[in-house]
Amino acid sequence: MAKGKSMPTMADVAREAGVALGTVSRVVNGQQVGGEFKEKVEAAIQHLGYQYNASGRNLRTDRTNTIALIIPNTINPYFALLVHHINIALEKRNYRMLLCFTEYDRNREMEFIQMVRQNRVDGIIALTYNPSLNIPDDIPFVTIDRFFSVSVPCIAADNFGGGWLAAKKLREFGCKNVAFIRIGSTLTNEPSKRKDGFVSACVEMGLPFEVMALEDGAPFSQFEDFLTSHMENGQLAFDGLFVGTDSLAWQIIQVLKRLGLGVPEDVQVIGFDGIRMFGDLSPVVSTIVQPVQEIAEASVSTVLSKHLSNVPSLICLPVQYTYGGTTRE
Repeated sequence: MAKGKSMPTMADVAREAGVALGTVSRVVNGQQVGGEFKEKVEAAIQHLGYQYNASGRNLRTDRTNTIALIIPNTINPYFALLVHHINIALEKRNYRMLLCFTEYDRNREMEFIQMVRQNRVDGIIALTYNPSLNIPDDIPFVTIDRFFSVSVPCIAADNFGGGWLAAKKLREFGCKNVAFIRIGSTLTNEPSKRKDGFVSACVEMGLPFEVMALEDGAPFSQFEDFLTSHMENGQLAFDGLFVGTDSLAWQIIQVLKRLGLGVPEDVQVIGFDGIRMFGDLSPVVSTIVQPVQEIAEASVSTVLSKHLSNVPSLICLPVQYTYGGTTRE
C-alpha cells in the first residue's frame, strides 16, 4: 500500500469481490457463506491487504473468541490427544484456545479459573480434580469426565460400558480368573465407573475376579506386591487383567515380564484410553478406546452453545475395543 493511502475497509472488500457488505462481514466473522462467495471475498481480502480488526469487534460484542482449556498436562498421551482435537474443533469455529496446565495441583485449578475469568474468555472446558472446585455461574463451563451438577454439562466416554466390554472380551478370549487394577483419584468421577462396569459384567457372567485399586500418590510397588502375592509355581492366579489406563497397563506388563510371564501367552491384558505409539501408529496395548475426537467436538459445541441450560447434564459417548497385541485373538 502506498504511503499516505488509507487502509482498505470492509466496504472496499465488498466492491472488489462484487458482493454485499453483509457477505464480507459473515466471511470475516467465520459464519456460513456459500463457497463461491467465500472464495471471492477471501481473494479480495488478499488482493487489497485488508486486515480485520478483531479487537474492535470484541469491544463491541464483549466477546474474545477465546476458550480456556484447563487440563493436568500433556505428558499423558491421552491428555495430549484431547488438547490436539479440542484445538482443532475451536479453530474450525474461529476460536482460540487458552491452555492452562494444572499438574494436578488443586489450588492451581481454582487460580486458573479466576485468571481466565479476568481475561474475559468466552467459556471454560476443564478436566479437574479439586473436590471443592468453585464453578463460576457467570461464564459457560463444561467439564470432562467429572459430574458436578445438572447445571454443569459433563462430557465423558461410556466408562461403565467400557469396563463391561473389557470383562466380556477377556471372557471371550478364554480367561477363567481375572482382576481389575487401577490407580486414580478418590473423586466419584466418570473414570471410576470403569471398575463398576467390569465388576458388573464379571458377576453377570460368573467370572471370578479381584480388584486392586490404589489412590493417586500410592507407590507403584504395591501393584508389584499384589501380583507377586498371587504367584504360585511360576504361574499367576489371574489369566486376564483389565487395567484402568493404557499407561498403567504398559507398566503392569513390564512387571509381568519380570515375573517370567508372557503377555498374552500367560496373561492377557486390556487397558483403557486407546493410546497409540507415536500418537497415530499401533495401539500400545489391547484397549478400550475413548472417542477423543468426539469428546473434543462435544466439549467445544457445548461450551459455545447459545442454550447451555438445555444441554443434558451428562453427554456419554460410546467406546470400542481395539486389539493391541496383549490379548489372544
